[in-house]
Amino acid sequence: MQGDDSLDLKRREFLQAGAVIGGSALAIGGASPALADDDTKKVAIPTRKLGKTGVDVTILNQGTWQASGLDRILRFAYANGIRYFDTAKSYGSEPGIKTWLEQNPGTRKEIFLVTKDSPSTPKQLIPMLDERLKALGTDYLDLIYIHALGDHDPKHGVDWPKSQEFKETVEKIKKSGKAKFVGFSTHHPRRAEFLESAAEGGFVDVIMLKFTPWLDKDSPLNKAIDACYKKGIGLVSMKQIAGQGVGEFPGDNTSLEEVKAKMPDALKERNLSPYQGLLQAIWSDERIATACVSMRNTDQIRENVAAAKTFKPLLKAEIEGLRDAFLAAGPMMCADCDGRCQVAGKTDARLGDLTRFLTYHEHHGDRVAARANYATLTEAERNWRGADLDAARAACPSGLDFAKLLPKVDERLA
Repeated sequence: MQGDDSLDLKRREFLQAGAVIGGSALAIGGASPALADDDTKKVAIPTRKLGKTGVDVTILNQGTWQASGLDRILRFAYANGIRYFDTAKSYGSEPGIKTWLEQNPGTRKEIFLVTKDSPSTPKQLIPMLDERLKALGTDYLDLIYIHALGDHDPKHGVDWPKSQEFKETVEKIKKSGKAKFVGFSTHHPRRAEFLESAAEGGFVDVIMLKFTPWLDKDSPLNKAIDACYKKGIGLVSMKQIAGQGVGEFPGDNTSLEEVKAKMPDALKERNLSPYQGLLQAIWSDERIATACVSMRNTDQIRENVAAAKTFKPLLKAEIEGLRDAFLAAGPMMCADCDGRCQVAGKTDARLGDLTRFLTYHEHHGDRVAARANYATLTEAERNWRGADLDAARAACPSGLDFAKLLPKVDERLA
């Protein structure tokens, strides 16, 4: 999309005027939204078209995980209007979803069901799809992703999303009727290249990506998102919460109240919590159809649903003010990571991934997944000793304090 200003202009008009609805974030308690509970119950969660699929999906979707309270979470999310549910082979939640659907036979037709698997070649996704269907107890999926493209398998090249093998795989899966749509998820530092490749290929239906609402408009990732949006590829936000330091470590003085104190006055007046503000900032980007959020309790579901039901697009200045408030609190994960910290630090250590896995452990509560992801890295990719951490912090878009965070990685994940 080099030299094409039409989408930038459209987005500026959208942010200033507030004409559309859109999706994402994890809430951990906070203020009530502008409408009372009785009022929000009467309002449906807004929906958006998921790109060229033409399907309307709720702007907030429920990410799932293996937990003893999963059944309650699924039922509560559904009762509160969420109709998009996300899982994966590695999450361990597919059996729980299967049980839920068996106990509520009519529910399957009412929801948009998504899962993921990790093939080493595109065509391996075909037999994997049968395994995922069996695990979920359903004869079709609305969407299947290649999981975390580029993260752990060296065979995941940036040309995959436009390769003939992947195209043929997508066509075969959709023709079988076992999955209506096919895409991939990615939080890889080179995800801008994956997205550009998908836009060039033109056959990928949906991409779920690590996203932040304050991307530099001239950044490669923002341009790649524009290219995918223009081609009608559905875009789903994930990993938008960066673990803003709120007391994860002993001795931390930061808190949600400090973030809230720095929030723009207009958001305070609407009585939004910091996380509700972040949700609405992401929904203010009309390119994002929905956001995958791993809501772990009923309070989080209530707060995020309320943010969705009371959503109105934020002004550019409000989004920038919210950004400044969150970054000032000391984030743990950079949602805009493209590997520049690693380059600046002159190290082979994957600094962005190390802090992302720490976020899973400390902020998201995914301790097993955090350690499992850490274990996939080589010794060189883990060893940050000797890196220029000051230079890495200066290069990081979110200003991560690597000198503080990385020792915690060694302590908790090794």
